[in-house]
Amino acid sequence: MRDHAAMIAIGVCVGIAAALLLVWLRSTWRRHARSRTARTRAARALAGESAAEHLLHAAGYVVTARQARRAWTLRLDDQPHDVELRCDLLAEADGRTYVAEVKTGAAAPKLETAATRRQLLEYQVAYGVDGVLLVDAEAGAVRRVDFPLASGAASAELDVIDAENAKRATIPWIALAALAGYALGRWL
Repeated sequence: MRDHAAMIAIGVCVGIAAALLLVWLRSTWRRHARSRTARTRAARALAGESAAEHLLHAAGYVVTARQARRAWTLRLDDQPHDVELRCDLLAEADGRTYVAEVKTGAAAPKLETAATRRQLLEYQVAYGVDGVLLVDAEAGAVRRVDFPLASGAASAELDVIDAENAKRATIPWIALAALAGYALGRWL
């Protein structure tokens, strides 16, 4: 009986040790994989920035700064909050200054990607430049992005469109709730 209990205890200890070893190995493998992914992305981004400079030059722009830093003070409830921004490149052409944001990969260079849109808009406002350039280094494209500000009439029109969309989105739910209520009444 004692040998049986001892064997169970040893089995439990070995099982716990094996589980801890597996957790440690998995964690180590994940760290290594993330590190390898980060190195690959960094190399791709660096190659993209180098290609972007050539693309900008070919398109008639002169690169005036790389990794240009900008301190920007935002206000939250009248309290200042300092943030630091760093854009890929500053470029000039025809007496105008542009922030050039270099993107690589499939999704990042597209304006459909919300993070890219927001980043470009933030750069235009914070750097106070004449415009922003979206450089798709892998596709070999330099594209100028304009952010027209909504006028009072345009924003009122957007409010109407949003109200109509909200009504349309609500109708199916009301119908579904009515149908569920009917079914529940029949069942009870």
